[in-house]
Amino acid sequence: MKPVMIVTGAGRGIGAATAIMAAQKGYAVAVNYRSDKASADQVVAEIEADGGRAIAVQADVVDEAAIVAMFETVDRELGRVDVLVNNAGVVDQISRVDDMSFDRVDRMMKINVVGPFICAREAIKRMSTQHGGKGGAIVNIGSAASHLGGAGEYIDYAASKGAIDVMTEGLSKEVAGEGIRVNTVRPGVIRTTIHASGGNPDKPDVAGEVIPMGRIGEPEEIANAVLWLAEAGFTTGALIDVDGGV
Repeated sequence: MKPVMIVTGAGRGIGAATAIMAAQKGYAVAVNYRSDKASADQVVAEIEADGGRAIAVQADVVDEAAIVAMFETVDRELGRVDVLVNNAGVVDQISRVDDMSFDRVDRMMKINVVGPFICAREAIKRMSTQHGGKGGAIVNIGSAASHLGGAGEYIDYAASKGAIDVMTEGLSKEVAGEGIRVNTVRPGVIRTTIHASGGNPDKPDVAGEVIPMGRIGEPEEIANAVLWLAEAGFTTGALIDVDGGV
């Protein structure tokens, strides 16, 4: 049977690139989406057209019951998960902290921190040798913002990704003896729609001028790092920067 990978937020951008590349490398892929079923179905169709195996699974990562149901669906349709990619995330409008609403910060932390924690919990229940599993890997998508700070733009987003860095460090130690590796890829500015959704559609064009490598990254470059960590048997607790040198 094919190894099984769940990619959250896989309808577009980094998630879609990761799902497609994973299928090319022999994984059966669960393409998670929150509301854009058409995009997720398109990713599944592309994988299937190339001879791969994939299913689209709806779940909002702020909903615990939906996360549990997603994992149960994958259990039934693809088998026990081998790799979880915590990719689903959100950024918001540029803002100083003194102008941020409670609802904004609450939403940011629920999607970017609580969601990955609960997804990791469900993955560990299936992967851990303490639960009868055979091990596995969790790859989180962090951000260069966690070490840059996001001042004047989105400190809340940077803080949420900083939490993912710490989660990676702690969880990697907690489950290393149970056959599970936990790592994080920290992208810089990548050519995706997340910047437009946060009200800053020009950021990729502007950022390329200040990145040491002179350009922004492509989703496939992040997917390459994710797939490497999925297979890197002696690597855990790592924070891999894929950011052009910022």
